[in-house]
Amino acid sequence: MKKLVLPLSLMVPALVFSQVRKKKDTMNTANIEEVVFQKKVTGRTNDLTTVKISAKDAQNVASISGGIEGIIKTLPSVNSNTELSSQYMVRGGNYDENLIYINDIEIYRPFLIRNSQQEGLSIINPDMVSTVNFSAGGFEPRYGDKMSSALNIYYREPEKFEVSGEGSLIGGRLTTGFAAGKDQEGNRKLTALFSGRYRNTNLVLNTLNEDTDFNPKYTDFQTYLNYHFSPKLTLSFIGFYSNNDYEMIPKAREVDFGSLQQPLKLNVAYGGRENDKYKNMMGTASLNFKPSDKWRFTLDAFAYQNREREYYSIASAYVLQTYDPVTGDPVTSYDSGGQIEHARNDLFVKTYGAQARTRFSPNVNTDIEVGFKYEKENLKDLTNEWRLVDSAGYSLPHEAFIDPRNAGDLNLMYNIAGRNHIQPTRMSAYAQYSQKFFWGSNKVFVNAGARVAHWSFNNETIFSPRAQFAIKPDWDTDMLFRLSGGVYYQAPFYKEIKDLEGNFNSSIKSQRSIQAILANDYEFYMYDRPFKLTTELYYKKMNNLIPYYMDNVRIRYTGKNNASGYAYGIDTRLFGEFVPGVDSWLSASYARVYENIDGKGDIPRPTDQRFRFAMFYQDYMPRFPAMRVNLTLVYAMGLPTGAPILTDPYQYQKTLPSYKRVDLGLSYAFIDPKEKKNTYGFWENFEELTLGVQVFNAFNIRNTVANQWITDANTNFMYPVPVRLTGRFFNVKLEFRIK
Repeated sequence: MKKLVLPLSLMVPALVFSQVRKKKDTMNTANIEEVVFQKKVTGRTNDLTTVKISAKDAQNVASISGGIEGIIKTLPSVNSNTELSSQYMVRGGNYDENLIYINDIEIYRPFLIRNSQQEGLSIINPDMVSTVNFSAGGFEPRYGDKMSSALNIYYREPEKFEVSGEGSLIGGRLTTGFAAGKDQEGNRKLTALFSGRYRNTNLVLNTLNEDTDFNPKYTDFQTYLNYHFSPKLTLSFIGFYSNNDYEMIPKAREVDFGSLQQPLKLNVAYGGRENDKYKNMMGTASLNFKPSDKWRFTLDAFAYQNREREYYSIASAYVLQTYDPVTGDPVTSYDSGGQIEHARNDLFVKTYGAQARTRFSPNVNTDIEVGFKYEKENLKDLTNEWRLVDSAGYSLPHEAFIDPRNAGDLNLMYNIAGRNHIQPTRMSAYAQYSQKFFWGSNKVFVNAGARVAHWSFNNETIFSPRAQFAIKPDWDTDMLFRLSGGVYYQAPFYKEIKDLEGNFNSSIKSQRSIQAILANDYEFYMYDRPFKLTTELYYKKMNNLIPYYMDNVRIRYTGKNNASGYAYGIDTRLFGEFVPGVDSWLSASYARVYENIDGKGDIPRPTDQRFRFAMFYQDYMPRFPAMRVNLTLVYAMGLPTGAPILTDPYQYQKTLPSYKRVDLGLSYAFIDPKEKKNTYGFWENFEELTLGVQVFNAFNIRNTVANQWITDANTNFMYPVPVRLTGRFFNVKLEFRIK
């Protein structure tokens, strides 16, 4: 395999060098010349903050959580400290601050998920994807009201009959599609794509260091239909159904933690079980009318339904003790006790509405776009969740620990109960103007606009101006400078409006972030191969923040706008053909995010990232190109440990251990359509056939996703017991495509 060694200096932004002007030919200003910044792709966008990701790379990446999200986590601005989750954090934001679109329709994730192993399948099916657009901030006005990122996925139309599939030790998928009928110009009139997936991560979860019976079953079905009445008029439909069923019966757990000076061991015995169900359904019908090259009209009607059930009753008894690190024998017992965790939580979410969008392009360099969206929401929440903690015969919290003369009442550690039902209306509109032009001999891009939104539940109206500016100087060095930003809101929904007592707060307001991003793209050739170095500096000033507790992947908000904060950082990404013909990249970032709750002073938010490095690398054997490898490497400094629910975050300011992980994918293409080899007999039915081996967590590093807090009754000190993630796992995967 050819190796390419890159100097470290390439990861430093080369902003000013080789700035020698080119000799320009005389330009006839009477003619309109298209100003080209990038190649045109499916899913047209004017957003210069967008990173485009190959759908093929997303299919190839070795990832437990999912192809699209798995490869997004290798970008410098994206962070995640768990491989089991398809969720991610962007530039100091949390899991709830990211927009997700499929064909310009906003998609919702399940809301009640607490642990990453409950998630199951991502809603995005990599086999149906044609284009992936991801923006880490500063995105254009047509995207909705979230503070962190926007991911827009466009599904593909099949060009002929196709059948493809995948089978592995943790699940499989089957996709089929066809194109039928032709109009007078030879274009297909009807295209249809169907895909079903099944996943069971029981074998992966068995690598956790605990005695637990898992039975997680995840299934989904998606369809994408298009009927072209004419080249100017198209009707399309996207349908989605998923059923995630998570069952867990814990039995025992043993955790070694602490330090060399004070090694600790926690032994836990369990009784009870957990059974969670998440059902999502979505349907979207879109009518696209393009009467000419200048005009485009789109009308979308959508409906979404989410039914979630979180039921568990688990009792545990524990012993916390020190031990001899040589013999392993217990030395001193710190505490013994137990707890009961109980929940009967039900959530019903129904959303339906319509949106209309119009784009007017008077010439190839100008776009004017406006849109309006109406949504009717129906939220019904039934919450009954409590925790009883007993330590040395005392129910905690217990006032006797503060004042021994006052025995006080025996209380639950916490009790969250609520019955809420609201049916609000949400309306939003946006307008934006995009222009590409020459400024002297320099190419310039401007995108500016605003969006406005109103929610009837809290009777709040928000106004969000946004702008982007880019200039490509007329230098021999191929560089693009970008400046973007604006006012971005986090419009509240189910999780933000729910307080710690289980009630909906109708006086809650949108969180606000004022963002500024300065970026540089430097394209160059090295070893006769193309590379691109992107560097971005950003700053966010935030107010009206709602503090939250983060436990594993659950975000639990306090329901009050009583905090402010700020975030800053630098992202770099080196993208190119490290190996001829395939794309790879290196990512590095440094980021900080702080909050000030009730004026007590700045502390790191639970998503404070600090330094992070990631790599996605692809290679093949030059003499045997059918033998391929892809490697995903992530190193991220540990996130804050997070405060236990209903405690003071200012008292818990330590960090988790760093997250380190390497996933490896090896495959051999027995039949590759690029090779044009003749096949005979049974094998001539296949267009593609690949067998692969995936090594998840190749170095078997036991990462920590969160802490379980154990209280010592003698000192009232709370010990953070690490909750570890999965170990090494070998997966075998077979992929095929039939002619």
